[in-house]
Amino acid sequence: MAAPETTAPVSVPARVEPVQHGFQAHSDGGSAFVPVQTRSGRFTSTSADDFAAVTGLEFEWKFAPMAKIAHLTAEPLDGSVVEVGFEPAADAIEGLSVQWIARDDALIGSAGAPEDRASANAWSSAEKALHIRVSGEESSELIVRRSGFGTAPRAAHVVIEAAPNSRGTVILEHTGSANLVENVEIVVREGAQLTVVTVQEWDDSALHLSSHFATVGRDANLRHVIVSLGGSVVRVNPAIHLVEQGASTDAFGLYFADAGQFLEQRPYIDHVAANTRSRVNYKGALQGKGAHTVWVGDVLIGPHADGTDSYEQNRNLVLSEGTRADSIPNLEIETGNIVGAGHASSTGRFDDEQLFYLQSRGISEEEARRLVVRGFLAEIIQQIGSPALEERLAAAVEAELIRSQGAE
Repeated sequence: MAAPETTAPVSVPARVEPVQHGFQAHSDGGSAFVPVQTRSGRFTSTSADDFAAVTGLEFEWKFAPMAKIAHLTAEPLDGSVVEVGFEPAADAIEGLSVQWIARDDALIGSAGAPEDRASANAWSSAEKALHIRVSGEESSELIVRRSGFGTAPRAAHVVIEAAPNSRGTVILEHTGSANLVENVEIVVREGAQLTVVTVQEWDDSALHLSSHFATVGRDANLRHVIVSLGGSVVRVNPAIHLVEQGASTDAFGLYFADAGQFLEQRPYIDHVAANTRSRVNYKGALQGKGAHTVWVGDVLIGPHADGTDSYEQNRNLVLSEGTRADSIPNLEIETGNIVGAGHASSTGRFDDEQLFYLQSRGISEEEARRLVVRGFLAEIIQQIGSPALEERLAAAVEAELIRSQGAE
């Protein structure tokens, strides 16, 4: 009788339980890094030593040219006061005051805290903060001219405060050379209407890393505008927290990147309270080899933000070959009881039909191209609310376009 057939034992591997996403090591930043699963869960600290050394692999740094700015994240910064100019004179405006305050002032830290090593480095290095307080109920405008930073690595801190039911516009204008990391805190109290505009028209070699933190109170509104035209590397990243019922924000951005220029914006809108509203609209143009722009838009609608109405968008217009525009909209919703939420992103070249139409009306190709770009960016310029500044920025964009056509 034949021997019974035998079968070799089968080795069954131990069952591997799936690891919940976000609770295992991630390739970005090395084996010790665990990505957070919500924008509000990011680590914050006012000490640079609490952050790991920046490698350039971290998501918040992965697009940036770290070879140019790594020293601003790790090396000591000069935090001494740099005098600024005001137009009109700060003491000439009723309902507005300006002073330097100490680092231990209660206002410091009232709008937020650093989320990256560069911001924390500046926070702990700045010796004093420039405090701008808007208290008048009649709308006023203050231009703060900042141009004396030089080429040494420096830190700065600004606090802009709008008293309850006040109205005003604060314009931060940046020119000259810079090797600067700064934090800007914005506190908009109940019923206030505040506009903050930051304009970057630096020299071609300037480096500028700026973190903006804002809290908006009950029935108050913050209009926040970023305009980046000059500089080698410019990162202006606003975090706006709508912390009380009825708070709202209108966040706008305009950027124009030339050859070899890196411009980055990462707006974050945090809907904390119920019945809050936000609109985010950023537009950029790119021309020249190596021109690179980055826009990362985060909107978080928290679990208690019932009745939220939110929309964000980013549009990029590519004017020549060799450019790169990264655009990443993100939307997190933690409550189903909202009015609406959406996002959009697009990057494209000239509309040939628009150019053909203009040329068919006897307009030269060069002038037609300038008209298209002016029309594309005009929507943002017109949101600033300062006629003199709007006119000057329109002229600056025109100069950029004429210069680029001359280079071609």
